[in-house]
Amino acid sequence: MSKRALLEVIALDVEDAVAAQAGGADRLELVTDIAADGLTPSAATVAGIRAAVDIPVRVMVRLADGFAAGDVDRLVGVAGEMRGVGAAEFVLGFLDSDGGVDLEAVERVVGVLGGCPWTFHRAIDRAGDRDALRKALDGVPGLDTYLTAGSAVGVDEGVPTLLAEAARGGEPGYEQRILVGGGLRLEHVPYLLSAGIDAFHIGGAARPGGWGEPVSEAAVGEWRRVLDGA
Repeated sequence: MSKRALLEVIALDVEDAVAAQAGGADRLELVTDIAADGLTPSAATVAGIRAAVDIPVRVMVRLADGFAAGDVDRLVGVAGEMRGVGAAEFVLGFLDSDGGVDLEAVERVVGVLGGCPWTFHRAIDRAGDRDALRKALDGVPGLDTYLTAGSAVGVDEGVPTLLAEAARGGEPGYEQRILVGGGLRLEHVPYLLSAGIDAFHIGGAARPGGWGEPVSEAAVGEWRRVLDGA
């Protein structure tokens, strides 16, 4: 039996989370302030969503727009607060001024996550050297996923990189799952699945009315059907 492809949906609140689960999402990425590309939500929102759905929820650890860590002490405190309200999966990723991974910041935040699984987000698409970033993070506890479009400008431009990295699966730095997101469209899915990529991340695509509207159960359901039938 073939393994079901993973569908992750961005949720901003309980309404989004309930609709995404009803539509067939396997996992949520929980953020606030989408105008800043997603920041850490409130503890109350995390607790409310965990009570409302029973699919995994990955909580963003990010306090400001951009990919610099900023105040690492605050990040560590926020990550600990999220753990305190029951968050068990996370999303994070920090770059230094040269476009390399800020390993010290990553390790300090990961140090309070207690081994929880986490995604390194699309900061990888802004890195100066993707291969070096992956190898620097090799062995960091809990890292099981890279969220990437393969390019800073989106999946259309990033497909060659996505395919090349998928082909290296299992090598040091490439054991993690590739979660494709960033300009992802339904027509990309069959080709990516055929290349062995089996995880997909949507935000705006789950909201036909735009970011001012909640997640649409029907829109998520359409993605679920394509993923299951391609």
